[in-house]
Amino acid sequence: MDEIVIRGVKKEDSDRVAEIEAECFPAAEAASKNSIEKRIATFPESFFVAEKNGKIIGFINGCATNSPVIYDALYHDASHHIPDGESLTVFGLDVLPEYQRQGIAAKLMNYYIETARNDGRKRIILTCKDRLVHYYEYFGYVNSGVSESTHGGAQWFNMTLTL
Repeated sequence: MDEIVIRGVKKEDSDRVAEIEAECFPAAEAASKNSIEKRIATFPESFFVAEKNGKIIGFINGCATNSPVIYDALYHDASHHIPDGESLTVFGLDVLPEYQRQGIAAKLMNYYIETARNDGRKRIILTCKDRLVHYYEYFGYVNSGVSESTHGGAQWFNMTLTL
């Protein structure tokens, strides 16, 4: 099996990251290329890609905030990023379909959790759909119920991992 390498995102990764985002999320929920570029520019320290044979096949990203839950403006406006915020968000954990079910998303999440701990964050927060609650609970996230987020017109659940 070829090794999966997790590394910090680079500006020149934006096209590939946007392609993966568009493949992994419905159009109403996917971040635009412009939004991804702003995220890379604003919080590269919490944006990581997974590579296999030098090809980006997945990524995880999110900003820092003092909020205990994700609110919709965080997705759309990078200025809400608070570099020393106590919460690290997860905006997306994306792995191309042909590479799913191989532990790559878990490797990205574990790397992200370790980064958050090393950065002194108090928690990691995310929202997910009902079908993914169990997946995130595996990492220790706790479901605190339906989110107020209406991102993409979907119903989301607030998940929190206390560090």
